[in-house]
Amino acid sequence: MFTFTTLAEMAEDDSTARIPGADQLFLGPVTQPYPRSPKTLRKTGSASIKYTQEQLSCFLEELENESKRTEARMASLKKRQGNLTANAEVIEQQLRERFENMRLALEKDELAALGMLEQDHRENSSKLTRHLQDWTQHLRLVRKHTSTIKKLQESSAESQQPVCAEDFSCSKKLDVAEEAIRLNEEKFQKLMKALGKISKELQAQLQRKSLLLDSTEVVIDRMTSHRQIKLTSKGRSMNISAEDSSGPNQPQQFDQVYCALGSVSITGGQHYWEVDVHCCSAWAVGVAYGSLSRKGQDKSTKLGRNKLSWCLEFQDGQLSAWHNDRHVVVSGRTGRGAPDKVGIFVNYQKGRVAFYDAETMKVLQEFSPASTAVFERAYHQFTEVLFPAFRFFKAKDGHSVPDHMEICDLSM
Repeated sequence: MFTFTTLAEMAEDDSTARIPGADQLFLGPVTQPYPRSPKTLRKTGSASIKYTQEQLSCFLEELENESKRTEARMASLKKRQGNLTANAEVIEQQLRERFENMRLALEKDELAALGMLEQDHRENSSKLTRHLQDWTQHLRLVRKHTSTIKKLQESSAESQQPVCAEDFSCSKKLDVAEEAIRLNEEKFQKLMKALGKISKELQAQLQRKSLLLDSTEVVIDRMTSHRQIKLTSKGRSMNISAEDSSGPNQPQQFDQVYCALGSVSITGGQHYWEVDVHCCSAWAVGVAYGSLSRKGQDKSTKLGRNKLSWCLEFQDGQLSAWHNDRHVVVSGRTGRGAPDKVGIFVNYQKGRVAFYDAETMKVLQEFSPASTAVFERAYHQFTEVLFPAFRFFKAKDGHSVPDHMEICDLSM
């Protein structure tokens, strides 16, 4: 008889012979599934929850309220979008009117200037025409006498009729007024010079207009100004006094260098302000980090003599730009050492500080990523809060100079 042995029995007995093909039947270890996560169990469990009618009503009410709120918000945004478009159209029309008024004024002035030239040309041309007619008549008379004399020469002596020598006298004197007939070129040269000046001023004002859009109201921080710097009530005007101001010394106050910082902190964006320095014989204006030293008189407290400040400086008749104790000489207006007003522009994100002659809008100096190699700044970026900065200088005899600086009011 045949005895059938199960696979389990064969596995238990190592001596039992393997069934042919058993290796092919073995499919490898069986992987048990991971247990379900609590979230899956919760989802599965929550899906099976049955809500009461009251709960369903609450859910429906909440969804309807959310739908109404969303619709109201969308309606508000659409209304704002419409208002935005309408406001843009109104402003566009106003801008066009402003520029059209400027164009009309220029065209009116152009027509007036061209009309003045045309009138001057017409009057002088008329005078020259009258003189030309006189000379034409004179030429006819000369030719008539010339023809008569030739005929007399050709005729015989017996056939000549007696004539008077005065009959052939036709000399015409030159009129002095005739030489004075010309265009009033001196007047038109003055006009062209005036127009050239107006054109430069207009270009400067158009450039300044762009900067004024980023104008920042700057006042002096009294807590930082040197005790001998006297400020007006509004904090815009300052001058040096021989006497110290009353009151205790402040931790943020410059104690030896005649400096002061502005109260506005610059942490981003674009900012522009102007400083009137025409009543100051020696000055420095610029920007500085709030971490600039205030005590003592070494380079760490002086504008431009460290890595924490940038400035435009006028001293001993020389205009220069300073940063990190390095400087470049700056050329001001022809025939003048320094501008009357200095414009300071800061673009914090781009790491840019630019100084302008606020009247001609000439760029005097710029500190930026493209700054000159003198300052060894391959990349220029601000890392701290910036403040407007101002400095007076002592006279050579050691006494302070009674100078005056004023922050310009750029409100329009």
